[in-house]
Amino acid sequence: MNQPQPVHASLDDIERIAAFSDGDVGGNPAGVWIGEALPPQEEMARLAQLVGFSETAFAAREADGWRVRYFSPESEVPFCGHATIALGAALARRFGDGRYALALNAARISVEGRKDGERVAASLQSPPTRSAPAPGELVDAALALFGYTRADLDPRIPPALAHGGADHLVLALNSRELLARMHYELNAGRRLMNEHGLVTIVLAWAETAQRFHTRNPFASGGVLEDPATGAGTAAFGGYLRDIGWPHGGRIEVVQGEDMGMRSRLTAEIGEEAGSSIRVSGSARTM
Repeated sequence: MNQPQPVHASLDDIERIAAFSDGDVGGNPAGVWIGEALPPQEEMARLAQLVGFSETAFAAREADGWRVRYFSPESEVPFCGHATIALGAALARRFGDGRYALALNAARISVEGRKDGERVAASLQSPPTRSAPAPGELVDAALALFGYTRADLDPRIPPALAHGGADHLVLALNSRELLARMHYELNAGRRLMNEHGLVTIVLAWAETAQRFHTRNPFASGGVLEDPATGAGTAAFGGYLRDIGWPHGGRIEVVQGEDMGMRSRLTAEIGEEAGSSIRVSGSARTM
C-alpha cells in the first residue's frame, strides 16, 4: 500500500490575524494555518518560530470538525484563546459563518465566527475551568519577579492557580498604576513559569466588578507579554466564579493598553462550577 505523503507548509500558507481587536486597531497577532492534514510536529514548531507571534494555530480537517495544535516560538501549548479566535475568523472567512468543533490535545471545544464587514466577530467555548489557592512560595517568587509586595495585592481576589485549558497564576493588584509599571526579566520569568508549569501569569486590576484591566506575561513561550489572552481570561473568569465574585454573568477585559495594542475581551460566566467560559471578541486581518 502507498504510504500517505507528509504534509508540508510554508510561511506563505499562514494567515496573520489580530484577535480581540479594538475596532480596526489593537488585538493580539496570531498565525493561522488550515489544511487537510497537519504538517509534522517539527515543521509546525519551526514555522511558529519563524512567524514570531506568541501563538500560531494549525488546523486540519477531521470527521466531525478540526484537529488543532498551538505552537509558540519556543514550545507547544495545550490551548490558546487568541489563536482560537483568529482560527474562528479564518474559518468563517473561508467556509462561512457558523460554529466549528475543535479537537485539541487534551480537550474538545468550539469556536464560532461571523463576518462583519472587514472584521469577524468570534466566540470560543473554553475547556472546563478549575482553580485553587496559589502556594505561598510561588506567590512570593512571582511578586519578587515583578518587584511587587503582598501589600500591592487586592485582598478581595486572593492569588490563585487557575485553569481554563492551560494553567495560569492569578495576581490581582490594588491599583491601575501598579499594573502599568509591570516589568520583569524574561529569562527569570521563563524559569519561574517553567518550574511551576505556568503558561502565563494573569495580572489584573478591577476597575469595577464587571470591568477588569489585565496584563499577561508569557515568558514560558518566549514572549515578554501578550496583548490579549483568551485562555487567561477564561481561567480568570472561572476563578472569579469559584470565589463568588459579583460578576453578574459577564466581565469585560481591557488588555494591551500599556503595550500600545489595546484589546477587548468579553467573558460570559455561567453558574455551574467548573463549566466552560465563553470568551468573545473581534478579529482583523493584518
